[in-house]
Amino acid sequence: MENRVAFQFCDPLGVAWHGRYFEWLEQARTELFRSVGLPVPTIKGMGFKMFIVDARCRYMVPMTYDETVRVTAWFTASSPLIRVAYDIYNVDRDRRSARAFTVLATTDVAGNLLTKTPDGLLERLPIR
Repeated sequence: MENRVAFQFCDPLGVAWHGRYFEWLEQARTELFRSVGLPVPTIKGMGFKMFIVDARCRYMVPMTYDETVRVTAWFTASSPLIRVAYDIYNVDRDRRSARAFTVLATTDVAGNLLTKTPDGLLERLPIR
């Protein structure tokens, strides 16, 4: 996923607000799940929901107005919880801006927590 840092994403000093990074993570995670055939409607159709149980971001070099941000995401664990890692890269400065991870738990449609990732999801999650 690649975007430019828009003016409205920045503080008065032209630095991207730290919370905006989590929006970029969400976009990258959505595309990652879509790339393995698991867009949200498919997950719901299989009878599951997911929610974030942990999220962390380590900031290294700030993104600033009009710079290009590239976010890559990949699966690092699939059971009992799904873990997604991210690199947030500043294309214009040719360096990493941040790295992050999120951890997702799975529930059934009624919202009951499942103790492990269901097989129907596991078989689609490539771990690297």
